[in-house]
Amino acid sequence: MDVTEFLQPEEWLGRSSGPRYVQLRHRLELGIETGVLPPNSSLPPEREIADITELSRVTVRKAIQELVKQGAIEQRQGSGSFVRAPVEKVEQSLSYLTSFTEDMKRRGKDTTSKWLERGVFMPSPDEVVALGLAAGDSVSRIYRLREAGGQAMALERASLPLDILPNPTEVTTSLYAVLERNGLRPVRAVQKISAINLEPNEAELLGVAEGTAGLSIQRTSYLESGRVAELTRSLYRGDAYDFVAELRLSS
Repeated sequence: MDVTEFLQPEEWLGRSSGPRYVQLRHRLELGIETGVLPPNSSLPPEREIADITELSRVTVRKAIQELVKQGAIEQRQGSGSFVRAPVEKVEQSLSYLTSFTEDMKRRGKDTTSKWLERGVFMPSPDEVVALGLAAGDSVSRIYRLREAGGQAMALERASLPLDILPNPTEVTTSLYAVLERNGLRPVRAVQKISAINLEPNEAELLGVAEGTAGLSIQRTSYLESGRVAELTRSLYRGDAYDFVAELRLSS
């Protein structure tokens, strides 16, 4: 069955209660589920859907926008609306202190980074407190979009004391590989995880709709001596990650 035949109104419109844009949204969802609208396929233009379904363009647009918010449809500038390909979900353990590169390598995925910021800066008040910096100290900061298998996965901003990471441009793939080479790899960390909705600029970088659910993770990492080595604040796509912790009965 092609899309035009699938959207004929006599096949579905009015057979359930609710606003017409909701009925159209359900019909499009069914098309995605059954493969009538396969991943990466384009939807007909709004005008064409309106003609096929005998609905107004306002109704069609509202149904499509609902699917965009859900992450089922993506709109590409100048190209139209497309069915979003499902994202392979990554399950990450909270029991071990590993880097993004190490996590993805174990899953057989190549990683890449798009650098958004990298250099030596005057620290923010939060960085001064978290890293235990003295007055006049600078901070090394790296901020990048992390990708695995060509898929945007996370935004990661790491801040470190200058004596732990003197040259931020030395980091090309794994930060922890650089720190380990210098004998300064963290051995433990404390993480705080919060559920958020992604802001417009964050969503754009991660390739998802504005307001999409995400995970905010703030991690403070420590050297064996107990000194704070790193403050990392990351935003993960909520549709791409599950964080798993093993719990044991206390004795």
